[in-house]
Amino acid sequence: MSELLDPLPWVKRPAHRRWLEQQADQLFTFFGAHTIDPAGGFFEMDVTGAVKRGKNAPRGVHMSARQVHCSVAGHLMGRPGLSDMIDHGMTSIWNRHRDTAQGGYFWAIDDNGPADSTKQGYGHAFVLLAASSASLVGHPLAKEMLADVTDILNTRFWEEKHGAITEEFTADWGSMGPYHGQNSNMHLTEALMAAYEATGEQDYLDKATRIAELIIRCHAQACGYRLPEHFTEDWQVDEAYSGHEMFRPSGTTPGHSLEWARLLMQLWVLSGKRHDWMTEASRALFFQSMTLGWDRDKGGFYYTLDWENRPSRRYKLWWPLSEGAGAAAFLNAHFPGDFHEASYRKIWDCIATSFVDHRNGGWHEQLTEDMQPAYTLFTGKADIYHSLQACLIPLYPAEGSLTKMIMDENRA
Repeated sequence: MSELLDPLPWVKRPAHRRWLEQQADQLFTFFGAHTIDPAGGFFEMDVTGAVKRGKNAPRGVHMSARQVHCSVAGHLMGRPGLSDMIDHGMTSIWNRHRDTAQGGYFWAIDDNGPADSTKQGYGHAFVLLAASSASLVGHPLAKEMLADVTDILNTRFWEEKHGAITEEFTADWGSMGPYHGQNSNMHLTEALMAAYEATGEQDYLDKATRIAELIIRCHAQACGYRLPEHFTEDWQVDEAYSGHEMFRPSGTTPGHSLEWARLLMQLWVLSGKRHDWMTEASRALFFQSMTLGWDRDKGGFYYTLDWENRPSRRYKLWWPLSEGAGAAAFLNAHFPGDFHEASYRKIWDCIATSFVDHRNGGWHEQLTEDMQPAYTLFTGKADIYHSLQACLIPLYPAEGSLTKMIMDENRA
Protein backbone atom coordinates (compact mmCIF):
# COMPACT_ATOMS: atom_id res chain seq x y z
CA MET A 1 0.00 0.00 0.00
CA SER A 2 1.33 3.44 -0.90
CA GLU A 3 2.49 5.82 1.80
CA LEU A 4 -0.28 7.80 3.44
CA LEU A 5 -0.20 11.50 2.68
CA ASP A 6 -1.37 12.31 6.23
CA PRO A 7 0.33 9.66 8.39
CA LEU A 8 -0.74 10.93 11.84
CA PRO A 9 -3.00 8.11 13.14
CA TRP A 10 -6.64 8.97 13.49
CA VAL A 11 -6.66 7.71 17.09
CA LYS A 12 -4.31 10.57 17.98
CA ARG A 13 -6.47 13.26 16.37
CA PRO A 14 -8.78 15.17 18.74
CA ALA A 15 -11.61 15.41 16.20
CA HIS A 16 -11.65 11.67 15.59
CA ARG A 17 -11.58 10.96 19.30
CA ARG A 18 -14.49 13.36 19.85
CA TRP A 19 -16.41 11.60 17.07
CA LEU A 20 -15.86 8.22 18.72
CA GLU A 21 -16.95 9.60 22.08
CA GLN A 22 -20.10 11.02 20.51
CA GLN A 23 -20.90 7.69 18.89
CA ALA A 24 -20.42 5.94 22.21
CA ASP A 25 -22.67 8.47 23.96
CA GLN A 26 -25.41 7.87 21.39
CA LEU A 27 -25.14 4.10 21.85
CA PHE A 28 -25.36 4.39 25.63
CA THR A 29 -28.51 6.50 25.22
CA PHE A 30 -30.01 4.19 22.59
CA PHE A 31 -29.46 1.10 24.78
CA GLY A 32 -30.36 2.93 27.98
CA ALA A 33 -32.57 2.29 31.00
CA HIS A 34 -35.74 2.12 28.87
CA THR A 35 -34.53 -1.31 27.69
CA ILE A 36 -34.71 -2.82 31.21
CA ASP A 37 -37.27 -5.64 31.25
CA PRO A 38 -38.68 -5.93 34.80
CA ALA A 39 -39.17 -9.66 34.24
CA GLY A 40 -35.44 -10.14 33.67
CA GLY A 41 -32.91 -9.21 31.04
CA PHE A 42 -33.33 -6.42 28.54
CA PHE A 43 -35.84 -5.63 25.82
CA GLU A 44 -34.73 -5.75 22.22
CA MET A 45 -35.53 -2.91 19.84
CA ASP A 46 -36.97 -2.94 16.36
CA VAL A 47 -35.34 -1.25 13.39
CA THR A 48 -36.83 2.12 14.34
CA GLY A 49 -35.44 1.95 17.86
CA ALA A 50 -38.79 1.19 19.51
CA VAL A 51 -38.66 -1.25 22.43
CA LYS A 52 -40.29 -4.61 21.73
CA ARG A 53 -42.64 -5.05 24.68
CA GLY A 54 -45.22 -7.64 25.63
CA LYS A 55 -44.02 -10.44 23.39
CA ASN A 56 -42.60 -12.71 26.11
CA ALA A 57 -39.55 -13.09 23.90
CA PRO A 58 -36.63 -15.26 25.05
CA ARG A 59 -33.69 -13.34 26.48
CA GLY A 60 -30.28 -14.93 26.08
CA VAL A 61 -27.84 -14.94 28.96
CA HIS A 62 -25.13 -13.61 26.67
CA MET A 63 -27.16 -10.48 25.96
CA SER A 64 -27.63 -9.61 29.63
CA ALA A 65 -23.95 -10.32 30.27
CA ARG A 66 -22.86 -8.12 27.38
CA GLN A 67 -25.02 -5.29 28.67
CA VAL A 68 -23.41 -5.62 32.08
CA HIS A 69 -19.93 -5.47 30.59
CA CYS A 70 -20.72 -2.42 28.48
CA SER A 71 -22.50 -0.67 31.34
CA VAL A 72 -19.46 -1.20 33.54
CA ALA A 73 -17.34 0.48 30.85
CA GLY A 74 -19.66 3.48 30.81
CA HIS A 75 -19.87 3.63 34.60
CA LEU A 76 -16.08 3.64 34.87
CA MET A 77 -15.99 6.49 32.36
CA GLY A 78 -18.28 8.48 34.65
CA ARG A 79 -21.50 8.22 32.67
CA PRO A 80 -24.46 8.56 35.09
CA GLY A 81 -27.35 6.12 35.19
CA LEU A 82 -25.55 2.89 34.39
CA SER A 83 -25.32 1.46 37.91
CA ASP A 84 -28.98 0.40 37.61
CA MET A 85 -28.20 -1.32 34.30
CA ILE A 86 -25.32 -3.21 35.89
CA ASP A 87 -27.42 -4.24 38.88
CA HIS A 88 -30.39 -5.36 36.78
CA GLY A 89 -28.20 -7.40 34.45
CA MET A 90 -26.29 -9.09 37.24
CA THR A 91 -29.48 -9.83 39.18
CA SER A 92 -31.12 -11.29 36.06
CA ILE A 93 -28.16 -13.58 35.43
CA TRP A 94 -27.94 -14.71 39.06
CA ASN A 95 -31.64 -15.08 39.87
CA ARG A 96 -33.15 -16.00 36.50
CA HIS A 97 -30.49 -17.73 34.39
CA ARG A 98 -28.64 -19.61 37.12
CA ASP A 99 -29.77 -23.21 37.60
CA THR A 100 -29.84 -23.48 41.38
CA ALA A 101 -30.63 -27.21 41.25
CA GLN A 102 -28.06 -28.58 38.81
CA GLY A 103 -25.61 -25.75 38.37
CA GLY A 104 -24.72 -23.64 35.39
CA TYR A 105 -26.64 -20.98 33.52
CA PHE A 106 -29.60 -21.49 31.20
CA TRP A 107 -29.08 -20.22 27.68
CA ALA A 108 -32.36 -18.25 27.55
CA ILE A 109 -35.26 -17.24 29.76
CA ASP A 110 -38.70 -15.77 29.17
CA ASP A 111 -41.27 -14.35 31.58
CA ASN A 112 -42.16 -17.82 32.83
CA GLY A 113 -38.72 -19.32 33.39
CA PRO A 114 -36.16 -21.10 31.20
CA ALA A 115 -37.04 -20.79 27.52
CA ASP A 116 -33.97 -22.77 26.48
CA SER A 117 -32.51 -24.75 29.35
CA THR A 118 -29.36 -25.90 27.57
CA LYS A 119 -25.99 -24.98 29.06
CA GLN A 120 -23.89 -23.32 26.38
CA GLY A 121 -20.16 -22.67 26.53
CA TYR A 122 -20.75 -19.43 24.64
CA GLY A 123 -23.19 -18.21 27.28
CA HIS A 124 -20.96 -19.21 30.19
CA ALA A 125 -18.05 -17.31 28.61
CA PHE A 126 -20.10 -14.13 28.72
CA VAL A 127 -21.20 -14.76 32.30
CA LEU A 128 -17.50 -14.90 33.19
CA LEU A 129 -16.94 -11.62 31.32
CA ALA A 130 -19.85 -9.93 33.10
CA ALA A 131 -18.72 -11.08 36.53
CA SER A 132 -15.12 -10.03 35.83
CA SER A 133 -16.15 -6.57 34.66
CA ALA A 134 -18.67 -6.10 37.47
CA SER A 135 -15.99 -6.96 40.02
CA LEU A 136 -14.09 -3.84 38.94
CA VAL A 137 -16.91 -1.68 40.26
CA GLY A 138 -17.51 -3.78 43.37
CA HIS A 139 -20.93 -5.18 42.48
CA PRO A 140 -22.12 -7.32 45.41
CA LEU A 141 -22.85 -10.37 43.21
CA ALA A 142 -19.63 -10.24 41.23
CA LYS A 143 -17.33 -12.22 43.51
CA GLU A 144 -19.77 -15.08 44.05
CA MET A 145 -20.77 -15.20 40.38
CA LEU A 146 -17.13 -15.18 39.29
CA ALA A 147 -16.35 -18.11 41.59
CA ASP A 148 -19.47 -20.00 40.54
CA VAL A 149 -19.06 -19.70 36.78
CA THR A 150 -15.33 -20.43 37.05
CA ASP A 151 -16.11 -23.66 38.86
CA ILE A 152 -18.69 -24.63 36.23
CA LEU A 153 -16.30 -23.89 33.39
CA ASN A 154 -13.51 -25.87 35.06
CA THR A 155 -15.55 -28.91 36.09
CA ARG A 156 -18.09 -29.17 33.28
CA PHE A 157 -16.75 -27.51 30.14
CA TRP A 158 -12.95 -27.56 30.23
CA GLU A 159 -11.25 -30.44 28.41
CA GLU A 160 -7.74 -30.62 29.74
CA LYS A 161 -6.44 -33.00 27.08
CA HIS A 162 -7.37 -30.53 24.33
CA GLY A 163 -6.90 -27.23 26.12
CA ALA A 164 -10.32 -25.84 25.27
CA ILE A 165 -13.97 -26.17 26.26
CA THR A 166 -16.67 -28.41 24.90
CA GLU A 167 -19.68 -26.70 23.37
CA GLU A 168 -22.97 -27.53 25.10
CA PHE A 169 -24.95 -29.71 27.45
CA THR A 170 -28.57 -30.42 28.27
CA ALA A 171 -29.99 -28.94 31.46
CA ASP A 172 -28.93 -32.04 33.44
CA TRP A 173 -25.44 -32.03 31.86
CA GLY A 174 -26.09 -34.66 29.25
CA SER A 175 -24.03 -34.62 26.08
CA MET A 176 -25.48 -32.86 23.03
CA GLY A 177 -23.12 -34.39 20.50
CA PRO A 178 -19.50 -34.37 19.38
CA TYR A 179 -19.35 -30.82 17.99
CA HIS A 180 -16.62 -28.40 19.05
CA GLY A 181 -16.60 -24.75 17.99
CA GLN A 182 -14.05 -21.98 17.96
CA ASN A 183 -16.59 -19.19 18.57
CA SER A 184 -17.35 -20.13 22.17
CA ASN A 185 -13.66 -20.65 22.86
CA MET A 186 -12.76 -17.31 21.32
CA HIS A 187 -15.17 -15.47 23.59
CA LEU A 188 -13.96 -17.51 26.53
CA THR A 189 -10.43 -16.32 25.73
CA GLU A 190 -11.70 -12.75 25.99
CA ALA A 191 -13.41 -13.51 29.30
CA LEU A 192 -10.46 -15.42 30.74
CA MET A 193 -8.18 -12.45 30.13
CA ALA A 194 -10.69 -10.15 31.84
CA ALA A 195 -10.88 -12.55 34.79
CA TYR A 196 -7.09 -12.66 35.01
CA GLU A 197 -6.92 -8.86 35.07
CA ALA A 198 -9.65 -8.70 37.70
CA THR A 199 -8.18 -11.36 40.02
CA GLY A 200 -4.51 -11.83 39.16
CA GLU A 201 -5.06 -15.61 39.11
CA GLN A 202 -2.63 -17.14 36.61
CA ASP A 203 -4.85 -20.10 35.70
CA TYR A 204 -7.18 -17.82 33.76
CA LEU A 205 -4.33 -16.58 31.57
CA ASP A 206 -2.90 -20.07 31.16
CA LYS A 207 -6.23 -21.35 29.86
CA ALA A 208 -6.57 -18.41 27.46
CA THR A 209 -3.12 -19.22 26.10
CA ARG A 210 -3.93 -22.89 25.62
CA ILE A 211 -7.10 -22.06 23.68
CA ALA A 212 -5.17 -19.69 21.43
CA GLU A 213 -2.47 -22.29 20.86
CA LEU A 214 -5.04 -24.89 19.80
CA ILE A 215 -7.23 -22.78 17.57
CA ILE A 216 -4.75 -20.29 16.15
CA ARG A 217 -1.21 -21.66 16.45
CA CYS A 218 -2.26 -25.16 15.47
CA HIS A 219 -5.31 -24.92 13.21
CA ALA A 220 -5.46 -21.40 11.77
CA GLN A 221 -1.76 -21.40 10.93
CA ALA A 222 -2.12 -24.77 9.19
CA CYS A 223 -4.96 -23.30 7.09
CA GLY A 224 -2.92 -20.33 5.91
CA TYR A 225 -4.38 -18.13 8.65
CA ARG A 226 -7.91 -18.75 7.52
CA LEU A 227 -9.77 -19.42 10.73
CA PRO A 228 -11.56 -22.78 10.98
CA GLU A 229 -14.86 -22.47 12.81
CA HIS A 230 -16.01 -26.04 13.34
CA PHE A 231 -14.31 -29.15 14.70
CA THR A 232 -14.99 -32.80 15.39
CA GLU A 233 -14.98 -34.47 18.78
CA ASP A 234 -11.18 -34.83 18.72
CA TRP A 235 -10.65 -31.26 17.47
CA GLN A 236 -10.06 -31.99 13.79
CA VAL A 237 -11.25 -29.32 11.35
CA ASP A 238 -14.71 -30.09 9.94
CA GLU A 239 -14.92 -28.15 6.68
CA ALA A 240 -18.29 -29.70 5.77
CA TYR A 241 -20.12 -28.57 8.90
CA SER A 242 -23.03 -26.14 8.60
CA GLY A 243 -25.22 -25.18 11.53
CA HIS A 244 -27.00 -22.18 13.03
CA GLU A 245 -26.73 -19.29 10.58
CA MET A 246 -25.89 -16.77 13.27
CA PHE A 247 -23.56 -18.76 15.51
CA ARG A 248 -22.30 -21.65 13.35
CA PRO A 249 -22.35 -20.86 9.61
CA SER A 250 -20.33 -23.01 7.24
CA GLY A 251 -17.02 -21.89 5.78
CA THR A 252 -14.84 -19.20 7.31
CA THR A 253 -15.95 -15.96 8.95
CA PRO A 254 -13.61 -12.98 8.40
CA GLY A 255 -15.10 -11.18 11.39
CA HIS A 256 -13.86 -13.85 13.78
CA SER A 257 -10.36 -13.61 12.35
CA LEU A 258 -10.48 -9.88 13.09
CA GLU A 259 -11.70 -10.57 16.60
CA TRP A 260 -8.88 -13.02 17.20
CA ALA A 261 -6.39 -10.49 15.80
CA ARG A 262 -7.23 -8.12 18.64
CA LEU A 263 -7.45 -10.81 21.32
CA LEU A 264 -4.05 -12.21 20.37
CA MET A 265 -2.47 -8.79 20.72
CA GLN A 266 -4.06 -8.42 24.13
CA LEU A 267 -2.91 -11.91 25.14
CA TRP A 268 0.61 -11.10 23.94
CA VAL A 269 0.72 -8.00 26.14
CA LEU A 270 -0.68 -9.76 29.20
CA SER A 271 1.82 -12.60 28.71
CA GLY A 272 4.75 -10.19 28.92
CA LYS A 273 5.23 -9.78 25.15
CA ARG A 274 7.14 -13.07 25.13
CA HIS A 275 5.30 -15.06 22.47
CA ASP A 276 6.17 -13.79 18.99
CA TRP A 277 3.83 -16.30 17.37
CA MET A 278 0.90 -14.35 18.80
CA THR A 279 1.81 -11.11 17.04
CA GLU A 280 2.69 -12.93 13.82
CA ALA A 281 -0.68 -14.67 13.88
CA SER A 282 -2.53 -11.46 14.72
CA ARG A 283 -1.02 -9.63 11.78
CA ALA A 284 -1.62 -12.54 9.42
CA LEU A 285 -5.26 -12.99 10.45
CA PHE A 286 -5.89 -9.28 10.00
CA PHE A 287 -4.19 -9.23 6.60
CA GLN A 288 -6.16 -12.24 5.36
CA SER A 289 -9.45 -10.73 6.50
CA MET A 290 -8.79 -7.42 4.78
CA THR A 291 -7.50 -9.13 1.64
CA LEU A 292 -10.01 -11.96 1.27
CA GLY A 293 -13.04 -10.75 3.18
CA TRP A 294 -13.36 -7.09 2.18
CA ASP A 295 -15.72 -6.22 -0.68
CA ARG A 296 -13.49 -3.98 -2.77
CA ASP A 297 -16.35 -2.71 -4.89
CA LYS A 298 -19.07 -1.92 -2.35
CA GLY A 299 -17.28 -1.99 0.99
CA GLY A 300 -17.81 -4.00 4.14
CA PHE A 301 -16.86 -7.56 5.00
CA TYR A 302 -18.67 -10.49 3.47
CA TYR A 303 -20.20 -12.49 6.30
CA THR A 304 -18.66 -15.82 5.26
CA LEU A 305 -16.30 -17.26 2.67
CA ASP A 306 -16.10 -20.82 1.37
CA TRP A 307 -12.90 -22.84 1.61
CA GLU A 308 -11.83 -21.57 -1.82
CA ASN A 309 -11.95 -18.02 -0.39
CA ARG A 310 -15.02 -17.09 -2.44
CA PRO A 311 -17.80 -15.04 -0.82
CA SER A 312 -20.51 -17.40 0.39
CA ARG A 313 -22.95 -15.35 2.46
CA ARG A 314 -22.50 -12.03 0.76
CA TYR A 315 -24.48 -9.78 3.09
CA LYS A 316 -22.64 -7.46 5.44
CA LEU A 317 -22.97 -7.33 9.24
CA TRP A 318 -22.00 -4.62 11.69
CA TRP A 319 -19.99 -6.74 14.07
CA PRO A 320 -17.10 -7.72 11.74
CA LEU A 321 -16.50 -4.03 11.05
CA SER A 322 -16.63 -3.34 14.78
CA GLU A 323 -14.07 -6.04 15.46
CA GLY A 324 -11.94 -4.84 12.57
CA ALA A 325 -11.81 -1.35 14.05
CA GLY A 326 -10.63 -2.70 17.39
CA ALA A 327 -8.07 -5.00 15.79
CA ALA A 328 -6.66 -2.24 13.59
CA ALA A 329 -6.36 0.06 16.61
CA PHE A 330 -4.47 -2.58 18.60
CA LEU A 331 -2.18 -3.52 15.72
CA ASN A 332 -1.41 0.07 14.81
CA ALA A 333 -0.57 0.82 18.43
CA HIS A 334 2.08 -1.90 18.52
CA PHE A 335 3.01 -2.26 14.84
CA PRO A 336 2.30 1.13 13.30
CA GLY A 337 2.21 1.21 9.54
CA ASP A 338 0.31 2.34 6.50
CA PHE A 339 -1.64 -0.89 6.07
CA HIS A 340 -3.03 -0.93 9.60
CA GLU A 341 -3.80 2.80 9.59
CA ALA A 342 -5.41 2.78 6.14
CA SER A 343 -7.49 -0.26 7.11
CA TYR A 344 -8.64 1.48 10.29
CA ARG A 345 -9.80 4.50 8.28
CA LYS A 346 -11.47 2.36 5.62
CA ILE A 347 -13.43 0.45 8.25
CA TRP A 348 -14.64 3.59 10.01
CA ASP A 349 -15.56 5.24 6.71
CA CYS A 350 -17.78 2.25 5.95
CA ILE A 351 -19.36 2.27 9.41
CA ALA A 352 -20.06 6.00 9.32
CA THR A 353 -21.55 6.09 5.84
CA SER A 354 -23.50 2.82 5.80
CA PHE A 355 -24.03 1.31 9.24
CA VAL A 356 -24.73 4.20 11.61
CA ASP A 357 -28.50 4.79 11.50
CA HIS A 358 -28.53 8.57 11.52
CA ARG A 359 -32.33 8.64 11.37
CA ASN A 360 -33.44 6.18 14.04
CA GLY A 361 -30.36 5.76 16.18
CA GLY A 362 -28.11 2.80 16.79
CA TRP A 363 -26.41 0.90 13.99
CA HIS A 364 -27.90 -1.24 11.26
CA GLU A 365 -26.99 -4.80 12.14
CA GLN A 366 -27.30 -6.20 8.62
CA LEU A 367 -26.93 -4.78 5.11
CA THR A 368 -27.28 -6.44 1.74
CA GLU A 369 -24.29 -6.93 -0.51
CA ASP A 370 -25.26 -3.57 -2.03
CA MET A 371 -25.16 -1.95 1.41
CA GLN A 372 -28.90 -1.55 1.92
CA PRO A 373 -30.62 -2.40 5.24
CA ALA A 374 -31.75 -6.03 5.47
CA TYR A 375 -33.45 -8.06 8.19
CA THR A 376 -33.04 -11.74 7.36
CA LEU A 377 -30.62 -12.62 10.14
CA PHE A 378 -31.28 -9.78 12.58
CA THR A 379 -34.77 -8.31 12.80
CA GLY A 380 -33.95 -5.26 14.85
CA LYS A 381 -31.27 -3.69 17.02
CA ALA A 382 -30.47 -5.88 19.97
CA ASP A 383 -26.83 -5.52 20.92
CA ILE A 384 -24.58 -2.71 22.16
CA TYR A 385 -21.51 -4.91 22.72
CA HIS A 386 -19.68 -4.88 19.37
CA SER A 387 -20.41 -1.32 18.31
CA LEU A 388 -19.65 0.21 21.70
CA GLN A 389 -16.32 -1.57 22.02
CA ALA A 390 -15.41 -0.43 18.51
CA CYS A 391 -15.91 3.17 19.64
CA LEU A 392 -14.13 2.87 22.98
CA ILE A 393 -11.19 0.54 22.36
CA PRO A 394 -9.28 3.09 20.22
CA LEU A 395 -9.63 5.70 22.98
CA TYR A 396 -7.68 3.70 25.57
CA PRO A 397 -4.24 2.08 25.72
CA ALA A 398 -3.97 -1.13 23.70
CA GLU A 399 -2.72 -3.05 26.70
CA GLY A 400 -5.64 -5.07 28.06
CA SER A 401 -9.38 -5.49 28.43
CA LEU A 402 -11.49 -2.40 27.81
CA THR A 403 -12.92 -2.10 31.32
CA LYS A 404 -9.52 -2.62 32.95
CA MET A 405 -7.92 -0.01 30.67
CA ILE A 406 -10.62 2.53 31.55
CA MET A 407 -10.13 1.86 35.25
CA ASP A 408 -6.36 2.13 34.99
CA GLU A 409 -6.56 5.42 33.13
CA ASN A 410 -8.81 6.81 35.86
CA ARG A 411 -6.06 6.01 38.37
CA ALA A 412 -3.25 7.55 36.33
